[in-house]
Amino acid sequence: MELTVGQVAQTFGVTVRTLHHYDAIGLVVPSARTPAGYRLYTDADLTRLATVVTYRRLDLPLDEVADLLAGDGTPEEHLRRQRDVVTSRLGELTELVAAIDRALEREMTEKPATTKDLEELFGDGFGEEYAAEAQERWGDTEAWKQSKRRTDAYTTADWAAVKAEQDAVNAAFVAALESGEPPTSPRAMDAAEAHRAQIARWFYDLDHGFHRGLADMYLADPRFTRTYEDLAPGLARYVHDAIHANADRSERPDAG
Repeated sequence: MELTVGQVAQTFGVTVRTLHHYDAIGLVVPSARTPAGYRLYTDADLTRLATVVTYRRLDLPLDEVADLLAGDGTPEEHLRRQRDVVTSRLGELTELVAAIDRALEREMTEKPATTKDLEELFGDGFGEEYAAEAQERWGDTEAWKQSKRRTDAYTTADWAAVKAEQDAVNAAFVAALESGEPPTSPRAMDAAEAHRAQIARWFYDLDHGFHRGLADMYLADPRFTRTYEDLAPGLARYVHDAIHANADRSERPDAG
């Protein structure tokens, strides 16, 4: 089979100009001519061109392609050489994809969490109306400003850690309550101290006196009360009393 330049260009998806360039540099030279002197590609020429196209799809420079084609060997050896090059590039591309995935993951996890992220994470425990009300009530306080500075930069991963710690503290309160231990017991007071430390670590500086005020709000505000009561009946009062007991403990001369 012998094909003209135009036929080859259409078959291999390359331009006529590219074929002329390959011819000019001696990379793929048509071996036959028509009676009128036009170039014709033989089967052997087409096999060589197919190899060149394969290498070029791998972005190998033309001089490297020429070196590969100039090497001695049987057709099988040339095919194996092509396979080795393709396999090598596959490895490089796989590493590149992994690097892009890592960069994408960093970009996604380092971005501050959105309102939607928080709603998905905390469910009914988060609502824009609560945040707006909190800002209206405490927006002028230093605690609110400190909390805002910290949380504005928190990523979804940070908020997941906040929730995990919060759930652990609540579980400790529930366990102490259900075990029958009074809120003044070391176990309950330790849960209260963990509660205080969790808020101080993630949101704002919280001393034991300020912590008492939060405990009072847990009973005064029905929404906070319901949050605890949904975990266990009587838990809101138990948490309140445990926080006060822990604050009392911290004020004793022998504390800490």
